This record gives sequence, C-alpha cells and structure tokens, in this order.
Amino acid sequence: MLSKNSGRPSAFRRFLESDLMWKFLHSPAAIISFVICAGLLLSAFFASWIAPYDPFDLTAFDLSDAFLPPAWMEGGKWQFLLGTDDQGRDLLSAILYGLRVSLEIGLSSVFISVALGVSLGLISGYAGGITDAVIMRFCDVMLSFPAILLALLIDGIIRVILPENMHDQAAYGVLIFAISLSGWVRYARTVRGATLSEKKRDYVQAAKLFGVSPTRIMFTHILPNVLGPVLVLATVQVALAIITEATLSFLGVGVPPTTPSLGTLIRIGNEFLFSGEWWITIFPGLSSSSAMDTSLGCTSICWGTGCATLLTRNFSNSYESSAAFRGSEPQSRNSDKKGNSDCFRRCLF
Repeated sequence: MLSKNSGRPSAFRRFLESDLMWKFLHSPAAIISFVICAGLLLSAFFASWIAPYDPFDLTAFDLSDAFLPPAWMEGGKWQFLLGTDDQGRDLLSAILYGLRVSLEIGLSSVFISVALGVSLGLISGYAGGITDAVIMRFCDVMLSFPAILLALLIDGIIRVILPENMHDQAAYGVLIFAISLSGWVRYARTVRGATLSEKKRDYVQAAKLFGVSPTRIMFTHILPNVLGPVLVLATVQVALAIITEATLSFLGVGVPPTTPSLGTLIRIGNEFLFSGEWWITIFPGLSSSSAMDTSLGCTSICWGTGCATLLTRNFSNSYESSAAFRGSEPQSRNSDKKGNSDCFRRCLF
C-alpha cells in the first residue's frame, strides 16, 4: 500500500511494520490485555443484543427472584448466571449496561477535557505574558485539590443550582461536566510546555513573517506537533474518568439509582456485603477494576502511543513537502521525534 504522492508505503503500512507492532505481537501481557479490553468494549456497546434482560425495564423485575446467588451455587438459576440484586435484576445484564454507561460518561468527559485543555494550553504557551500567568496560576489552584474532591464540589454546586425535580434528568450531563472540569488541567500544562518549545522553531517564525494569523499558527501549525503526548494522556485519562464516575456513583452523587452503572451497582451491593449476598458487590467491583484499570489502562497506553506516533509522523511528513517554507528543519525534527518515540516504546514493554 503506497501513498499517492511520494510512492512510499502508507502510514498504516509503516505502522504495521513498526517496532511498536512487533513488540506488541511478542508481548503476551499486551495481547491478553487487548483481548480482555476488546471483549469488554464489544460487550458494552452491544449490550442490547448480548444481555439476557433489560435492566431499564422495571416491569420485567420479579421481587421473588431477589438475592438469587450465582447459577453454580445452591439455590441459583441458570437464567441468572451471576445472580440477582435486591430488586430481582439480572446482575450480568446490569453489569453489561453499566459498562456502557460508564464508558459513555468517561469518553464524553475526556473529549471535553481535551478540547478545553488543549485550547487553553495553546493560548497560554503562544501568548505568554499575563495571559500565560493567569491560566497557569488557575491550573495550579486546580491541581492543589484532588480530582475526586473537585468533581464532588462541582457536582454539588450544580445540583444546588438546579431544581430538585431536574436532578435525575440532568445527572448524566452534570457528571460529565464535573469530571471534565476536574481533568482539563493536565492537558493544558502538557500542551503549554510543548507550545513554548514549538513556537521558537523556524517554521513558526516564517509563518509570522508571511502574515499568518496567530489563531491559524496555533491550530494549524503548532497543534499537530503537540498532539502526540495529548493522545497518550487522553487514552490513560479515559480509564481514570471511568473510575471517577464509579467513585461518584458509589458516593451517591452520580447517575440515578435506577440507572445501572458500575459505581451504582457496587454501592447497592455494599449494603448486603456482610449479610451473605457478596455477589452483588464482587462482580461489579471486578468488572470495574479489571476492565477499566487493567484493560483500558494498559491497552490504551499501547495503542495510544502507536496512534500518537502515527499521527505525529503523518503531520511531520506533511510539513516536509513545504521545505522552502521551513528550510532544512523537518529532517532534524523528525529524527528527534523518531528517537523520542523509540525510547518511549522501549520503556513501554
């Protein structure tokens, strides 16, 4: 597969033949993590077809089926493979739908955090002066508080402002907004540091001489060259955002109790943990820790690094075609990026 203009192998072909892919295919831990993560993601996104029951359908619950143990234990039923909760809800179905809810909240909050943090980081690093000082001091204040406390504070303030009858309807949006506002600072500081380095390069100075607007310089020329660490950080933050959602739901300030999420299921099961119904807490807890922390964490780092390297090389190659605009700099910059990415990938596995 060759690119149209240069006759060289395409970026995807180069990625398949890269050291990262070779090390991934020869790392059993990475492969196992990827398989687990892919299975859980597919189960979450196709929960409507995979789950035996619909946990949102309140008419399908039968209180006589409440607190049934897993199917392999005495008193269990094979139609409820992982048992039932206090409402007679199938635990396997609730976990699958809970994974979907947690993923939706986690991905949405990270998307908003990336958009806000990258924009403020570019403005801070490029503008400098009082603008940089104000944004960074605000970031310092945000970093002085734990993310969970910030999310709790933001969630509580919004719930006080909103009418009580809107709490359940706005629970999704409030939770996404609270998590995203507590996580944008890392992206802002990362992009700001990279922008301070990039804006001194010759291609930025040449763009200024040609009369290119600051907005276009930031988002067209500098942004592609600082996306690498942002993408890697974003993939890691997805897992942390899901854990934050589970924590907030466990504390009772997340999604409504009737909506299955990993944190809500753990909170409900915690009330019955010492009365013998251990499965109501253990299975959602295992799903939360293994799926989000191990699979999404480890696998997203691996593939996020690959995507970051791929995108960075693509943008660097696009700038090579404008050698008259940037002189002989792209070759040295590409060699530096290749050395940095190879060093990072060696540390990865």
